Amino acid sequence: LFDAAASGNPDIISLLLEYGADPNVPTHTGHLPIHRAAYRGHLLALEQLIPVTKKEVIKESGMSPLHSAAAGGHTQCLDLLLSSGFDPNFMLHPRVRRNYDDERRSALFFAVSNNDVQSARVLLEAGAMANQDPVNCLQVAMRLGNYELINTLLRYGANVNYYSRVNTTHFPSALQYALKDEVMLRMLLNNGYDVQRCFDCPYGQASHVPVDYEGWTAAVIKDVV
Repeated sequence: LFDAAASGNPDIISLLLEYGADPNVPTHTGHLPIHRAAYRGHLLALEQLIPVTKKEVIKESGMSPLHSAAAGGHTQCLDLLLSSGFDPNFMLHPRVRRNYDDERRSALFFAVSNNDVQSARVLLEAGAMANQDPVNCLQVAMRLGNYELINTLLRYGANVNYYSRVNTTHFPSALQYALKDEVMLRMLLNNGYDVQRCFDCPYGQASHVPVDYEGWTAAVIKDVV
């Protein structure tokens, strides 16, 4: 059934289900047939698998088919899953997140990291929250330089003042991508960027960090992003 879901042939899927194939048996990686159909963008297969796949089994798998559809860039599959009651804020289980260096959680992050404005918009319109991942979705969109994606995230409440704790300051992480881009910088400023945080030093007039403190090196930025 898993292979049939991957191929997307609705007749084969229907025949297998008729003869007792179980859509709730995961592979060794934890994926279910519904995940594979969503990732491959097979809409008809997905329509067959949604009503026969148990929500508790999906929860046990640690991932939603929304993650799969977003990873594959299939907006129609996202629409179908959302209209069928799947939660746009279902987060990857920690054991699944460990497979990603950025420890991503949300389906929205998959869409944003794919530079997929349409899928991101569908998820946001369905109620996906923009600030749920360790690396902020806005920061990823700014790294990609996609104005439309940045603007979409900002309209749905992305935190412009998010920062990664790689040094002792509160310097907003998104700003590092806007310093040489006036359009991007204005987008931040027009959406509540707190300029005073650039001058917020926790040491005041006291001694600062040791000279060997790593801070914002290229390696750190690469690791964080």
